[in-house]
Parts: sequence; structure tokens; C-alpha cells
Amino acid sequence: MTRPRIPEAVLSAAHDRARARAERDWGTADRLRGEIEAAGWSIVDRGTDFALSPSAPSDVAESGRVRYGASRNVPSRLEEPTVGVATVVLIATDWPTDVERALEGLRRGTPKGTTFVVVADGPSDEQAAAIESREGVADEELVWTSERLGHGAALNAGIRRASAPIAIVLDTSVEPTGDVVTPLARALDDPSVAIAGGWGLASRDLRTFEEGAAGDVDAIEGYCMAFRRADYVARGPLDERFRFYRNLDIWWSLVLRDEGEGEAPRRALAIDIPAIRHEHRGWASLSEDERNRQSKRNFYRIIDRFGSRRDLLVGGGAV
Repeated sequence: MTRPRIPEAVLSAAHDRARARAERDWGTADRLRGEIEAAGWSIVDRGTDFALSPSAPSDVAESGRVRYGASRNVPSRLEEPTVGVATVVLIATDWPTDVERALEGLRRGTPKGTTFVVVADGPSDEQAAAIESREGVADEELVWTSERLGHGAALNAGIRRASAPIAIVLDTSVEPTGDVVTPLARALDDPSVAIAGGWGLASRDLRTFEEGAAGDVDAIEGYCMAFRRADYVARGPLDERFRFYRNLDIWWSLVLRDEGEGEAPRRALAIDIPAIRHEHRGWASLSEDERNRQSKRNFYRIIDRFGSRRDLLVGGGAV
């Protein structure tokens, strides 16, 4: 079998990452891993060396629709001029009534200039049928994957289609009861704010996190988080090793807030939004052991990159 040729950009990023690891520059190493994986390659460390291999399934074209095998294959709007107010990204997998409830809630009071991207990430047959029924709905775009890529990759696929200056990630367990877009957009008018959302987290030690009160927090929960598209371009993509949703929100909040050691971090701001949180099906559908296993695996990625960064904690870690 002919070994696939490694693209020059991927090989260069891998060598840069090896140098960053040797210099213990974990932030740069983590970012470069994300770029390599978003380009469809896996990297395995072997001491001071590394091995690269293709990681993405194939795209599938059927009935005039493309199902993408990797987030990087989704045509990107990120280099185009921004238009509108915000693009809201949702992931659809197994619970069509939740998706419908979230989208219908978003339609209540959402300002003109808001667009919606729904990522059908390897959906169940029932979910696929429900999403297909939304084809052609105004201001909604559907992005299909050829198999289930996981939470981080699905969000990357959706965010690549964001046309507005602000991207809002909304979990389908959340039901907006009014305009959630305007207060989030206003919060990001302040350049010191890197990420805003309806629910925040605070920590004393970067090991445990608790729900925080409205105002400055250490991280924004993934139920609803808003950030600038330009910051995603500069600091993304999301780490696609986060196949399970848990703790990706903390990792991404810290990535967006981090200005480097010795520099004041940007802010994460929790604000009141008109919305109801329902049961999170992705959490409730798993056994306690499986939840803990997947959550712990994800949390190690936070510790690897930010474990010593107490400077990122609001008030030095006082909750």
C-alpha cells in the first residue's frame, strides 16, 4: 500500500510542535496539535520524535449532498468579511425534539442578522429525518458528517460556516425563552471580554470547578457560550480529541482568555439570558462510570496545558 504523502504544512507544524515540547511551551504545542488534527492527521509522540498518520474518514457525496469526513473539509467562511450580528451553532445527533425546541426558542425574539448552523454529526435515522424536514428554512444551514466525528470536530465544522462576527455555541438542552443573542453580543462589545455566556464556572485550583455567580468567572459553560469569530481564527480550532462534550468549555474558555504568562488574562463574563436548561441527554444517557471516565480523560487536557496557570483564576483562585 502506498503511504499517503504528508502535506508540507502538516510536517512543518509537527516539527514546530516537537521544538515547542522540547522547550516546554505546552500552549504552543497544544495549538499545533489542534492544527495538525484539524488538517486530518494524527500525531503520536515517540520520545523526542513523532509519527504522523491520516485520521479522517472520507467525504461521501449522495443525492446532491456532501457528508463531510472531517471538519477541515467543510468549506470555510472564516476568511470572508463578516456580515450580520451572530451565527448560532448547534449539534444534532440523537434527540430531535431537543433540537427542534432549541431552534424554535431561538426564533423567539432573535434579532435580524442572526444565522443558524446545525451540524448533523452522524445523526440517528430519526434525527436525520427531522433535520431534513428543515431544509430550506430561512437563515438555517445544515452541515452533515459522514460518521460521528465527536463534539470538538462537530463544533469546528459548524464554526467554519459562521458568517457573523460573533459565534454562539448553544447546546440543544437549552431552550431560549427570548432574545439570547443581543445580550451576548453586547457583552462582547467590551474588548476585555473574551467569552460570554449564560452560565459560568469558578475554581480555586484549576482542578475543581463550581457554578459561579453572574459576572466575572473563570470559564463559561458550554450550554451557551459566545466568542468572536476573529478569536476563533487566531486561537482555534477546538481540540478535536474532545469527542465527549464535557470540559471542552473550560479548555476553550482558558484558551480564549490566556494572553500569556505575565500578562493580564482577558475576561469570561457570565450574564443573565432568557433561557431554560433542560436535562442534558448526552450526560443522562451514560452510566456514571462512563461519564466519569470520559470526563476525566478530557480534564487531563486542561491540566496538561493550564495546570500551573493560577494567574488565569479570577481573584487568584478565591471562589
